[in-house]
Parts: sequence; structure tokens; C-alpha cells
Amino acid sequence: MEFKASLALIAPEILLSLSGLALLLVAAWSGDKASRTISVLACVALGACFFLVAPAVCAGAAGPDTMAFGGQFRADAFAGFAKLMIFAASGAVLIVAPSFLERTGSMRAEFPVLVLFATLGMSIMVSATDLLTLYIGLELNSLSAYVLAAFLRSDNRSAEAGLKYFVLGALASGILLFGMSLTYGFTGTTSFEGIRVALDGELATGALFGLIFVLAGLAFKMSAVPFHMWTPDVYEGAPTPVTAFFATAPKVAAVALTARVALDPFGMQADAWQQIVVFAALASIVVGALGAIGQSNVKRLLAYSSINNIGFILIGLATGTLAGASAMLVYLAIYVAMTVGSFVAVLMLRDADGNPVEAISDLAGLSTTRPALAWCLMALMFSTAGIPPLFGFWGKFVVFRAAVEADLIVLAALGIAASVIGAFYYIKIVKIMFFDEPANKVVGKSDWSHWALLAISTVFISPLGYLLTGWLGDLADSAAASLLLLA
Repeated sequence: MEFKASLALIAPEILLSLSGLALLLVAAWSGDKASRTISVLACVALGACFFLVAPAVCAGAAGPDTMAFGGQFRADAFAGFAKLMIFAASGAVLIVAPSFLERTGSMRAEFPVLVLFATLGMSIMVSATDLLTLYIGLELNSLSAYVLAAFLRSDNRSAEAGLKYFVLGALASGILLFGMSLTYGFTGTTSFEGIRVALDGELATGALFGLIFVLAGLAFKMSAVPFHMWTPDVYEGAPTPVTAFFATAPKVAAVALTARVALDPFGMQADAWQQIVVFAALASIVVGALGAIGQSNVKRLLAYSSINNIGFILIGLATGTLAGASAMLVYLAIYVAMTVGSFVAVLMLRDADGNPVEAISDLAGLSTTRPALAWCLMALMFSTAGIPPLFGFWGKFVVFRAAVEADLIVLAALGIAASVIGAFYYIKIVKIMFFDEPANKVVGKSDWSHWALLAISTVFISPLGYLLTGWLGDLADSAAASLLLLA
């Protein structure tokens, strides 16, 4: 009976596994001509998983009933909240990717299959309650991501991005494994619950190093400073739909997993990891803000923007409180919408021959040549900067409020000051689009699917998004409560 209940709890993961395997067979039999069909079917599978997870999130699923396979997997509301964002971001990427890859002659039937398997790995990551489960999910995601980064085989930039991501990712996996081995050596278990019990008291030096190495490995996955060095190069070199994927779904999975690791197995040792998270948060905010100022490529600028946003998200984790965890989830939901919209807008920046336009200087006068696109991009940039009344302001507000309530006033003040620096490069893009002489580079037509996703994202981050604050806050509160229930 327990095995049957466990299977019911992992129904989304089973569906993703079976869908990925079935579509892999279709790809093998039908070849690249079936790539569009496979992409549509992959989107359907992700949509089905979304609706399988949604009831647990709405019900605030928590407690022993959410544990599967002897405590190795936890399908609680916290994991479900993260999975909803992962499935939505992955589906958005599958919608916009085919047209981009077909124009470059690189559309392959395995692309949506790789996205499905990467999503499966992320789904396992956010539900992991054992170090072994954590590593299996993380590597399943990473192996797919390495191939996706180098998907444009004829493009040297893409090959370079894939190689850098693979080498640095392997290094991060080694660091993570070393930390896991130290943790196991000093606690005698890989279970999160067992680690929490074993570390209830004074933290041994070896266990502290295990904690540091585990957090370092996870920091690479979410590109937090000082493990951010791969992000600008990989974001610039990878195909733009893949960059959009890297900037959203894996970020959500890495942040959710880091929160679970910090608050569950190491929850009794908050004083040990809080200083590390505070440093990573402030360093990410400052490096992301300053690094973006001199960028001339819009994808590299968005890479530094993602590093900057990770810093704000980590402020919520640094509090170690229910309010901080809830604020982190709210910020993540808004961040995913802003990032998906921003990269869809970048995909729509094309010249007369359909080639992508990535130079920021080529956006000059976009408000004259493509006014609707320029206005949507302006709203997304201002929202990402946290300028009211756009919805991005609310994400920063709830994070800073949680920090103040946790008596981290200095951290909140430094974060607010650094966010002013970050606003500069967002405003610079708006200035170029609206006040510079038209460059007449962005004149290509856009697909209806791109317009649809851009419109949805823009409406969500507009002042209309504040209508969702109560509902989104309640879901985030119940999800955070489920995470901290056993912590």
C-alpha cells in the first residue's frame, strides 16, 4: 500500500519519464520532420503535469502524507509551487523554440525530448529529501543542459558555450559530491531528516566544510557570485530559446533545492550558513549590477541581470524565516514571468533577413519601427528594475520586508541601494529604444506565438498583476509552511 501511495505522489515524474521515452522513440522512427509534432506533444505532457501538481499546491500539502519511498522524495506544496513555475517556463520555451531553430536550420527532434528530461531532473531536485535523490535529479538536469547549450552544432559560439558549461558544471558537481561525502561522513546518513537530527547541537568542523561545499555546488547551478563566471558566456553563446530556458526553470529548481537543503537538513545550523548566503546575496546584487553596465550584447546584459536577481532572491533565504521563504517564492514567480517575456522579446528582434539582432545599439529608435515591441520591452525592463507601479516592484518589496522583519536591516538597506545601481542599465535600454535615432535594424516580422507569450508576460508584470498579490501570497505562505513544517 505504501508503494502504491508513493507512485501516486510521483505521478508527474512518471508522466514526464514515459512521455520523454515515448517521444524519443517517435524521434528515432520519424526523424527531424516530426520535430514540431514532438514539441506540441511535449507541451501537452508538461501541461498535464502542471494540472497534476496544482491541487497539492492549492491544498497546501504538507506532513508525512507527502513523503514517498521511505523519505527520499517529498511531494509537498513547496515542491509543487516550484514545479508549477518549472513546467510553465519549460512549456514557454518549447512554444518559441521551433521557429527560431528552423530559421537557423538546427531544429532536431531531440530538442523537446532533452527539455523534457531536463524538466524531469528539476522536478526530482525540488522534491529531494535525500542527498542521493538530490544528486540524481541534478545530474539528469545537467546532462540534458550540456547538450542544449551546444545545440547549434554549426555555431562556434554555441559549441564554446556547451564546452564551458560542461567543464565548469563538472567541477561544480565534484564540489557538491565532496560536500555530500563530508556530510555523510560526519552524520552517518544521506537522509535530510537524519542529517538534521545528527547536527542538532555543536557543528563539527568537518560537517561545516560539508555544508560549505554543498552550498558552493548549488550556488553554481543558480549562478550566484562567486560561482557565476559561466553565465555571461553561456547565455550569449547558447541558442536564445535555450538561454531563456537556463534563465528560468533551472534557476527555480536550484533556488528551491538550496532553500530545502538550508532549511531542512541544516535548519538547526542557520548561524553557520546564514553568513554565507548573506555574502552571496550582496555579492550577486553588486556584481550583477556593475557587470551589466558595460555590456553591448543584450543576452549578456540579461545574464548579469539574472545574477543580480538571484541576489535579491537569496535575501529571502538569508532570513531563515517563514516570511523570507514565502517572499522568495513570490519573487521567483514574478522573476520567471519577467525573464520569459524579456527573452521572447529578444527572440522577436530580427532584421529583414530573419537574423537575430543582439547588439543593444541596434535597438536605437525601436519605438518608431516596432512600437508595440518597444513598449512591451520597456515595461519588462522597468519591472525587472523594480520600478513601481509595475509588478516587479512587489517582488523586491516582499523580500526587503522579510529581511527587515528578521532584523537584517543592514542587508535590506544595502540591497535597496544596490538595486538603484542596477536600474541604470535597464533605463539605458529604454533610452536607446525611445530617444536615439532609429537604426532601422529590427524590421523582421514576429510569430503569433511570440506575441501571445509577450502579451501574457507584459500583462502579468503590469499594474494588473497586483490583483494577484493576495492569491499569490497565500499560495507562497502555504508552500513555505510546508517546507518548514518538518524543519
